[in-house]
Amino acid sequence: MNKNMNKKFGTIAFTLVLMLGGLHAFALADPTTKPATKPAPQPADVAAVKTGKDGTPDAGFMKMHQSFLKRGKSGKIGVLFLGDSITQGWSGRGKDVWKKSYDSYDPANFGIGGDKTQHVLWRMDNGELDGISPKVVVLMIGTNNIGYPADEIAKADVKIVAELHEKLPQTKVLLLGIFPRGEKPTDPARAKIKKVNAELAKLDDGKTTRYLDIGDKFLTDDGTLTKEIMPDALHPNARGYQIWADAMQPLLDEMMK
Repeated sequence: MNKNMNKKFGTIAFTLVLMLGGLHAFALADPTTKPATKPAPQPADVAAVKTGKDGTPDAGFMKMHQSFLKRGKSGKIGVLFLGDSITQGWSGRGKDVWKKSYDSYDPANFGIGGDKTQHVLWRMDNGELDGISPKVVVLMIGTNNIGYPADEIAKADVKIVAELHEKLPQTKVLLLGIFPRGEKPTDPARAKIKKVNAELAKLDDGKTTRYLDIGDKFLTDDGTLTKEIMPDALHPNARGYQIWADAMQPLLDEMMK
């Protein structure tokens, strides 16, 4: 084959490569191609382990879960606090108030930052309530589900309360209304939390389940949530935990008898 023929075939081959590359690029850019869809959010009332970005169980979550299992085996629990970072904060900003208010009750704090209702359900289903029999469980959970419809959050909390009674038949539940969040009363989260709390209030039977909403205790007269109580408009500081303890103490004392 002469040089001209080689050159001709080389030109044809090069042209074909360019054409195929163009077709591939067109296919990739085809506006009719459906984009990848995000996985549907986990239902608020279905137990699920907390996972990291790689989809595996979150290491911090699992470490705390294991510590709760150990606490359940290490000694008596008279009152159990169950929830998310706001509950976990009793071990941080609220530790002095905790010691003063609850040490005599043989307390345990099973709060984990970032937990949603799904995660609390998972923890309950995976041993955290096994072998314990507290007189009272203080439950507050749902603020991290704020992106869900109010009725779904309430439904999940109802399920948690029901499972608590099923797994701990001798235990009373002190169900707290979800605390207000957002600095101003016009924050959309405030209205949703009120809807959830209105449903939770219906669970109070005057006996084994008592409902208590102390949210207004954190607010000024105009409904502002100040930095002096919740610096980030979500988590109480030491002063906020004292407000919580003072507002809850009479009912807790009654339930612990």
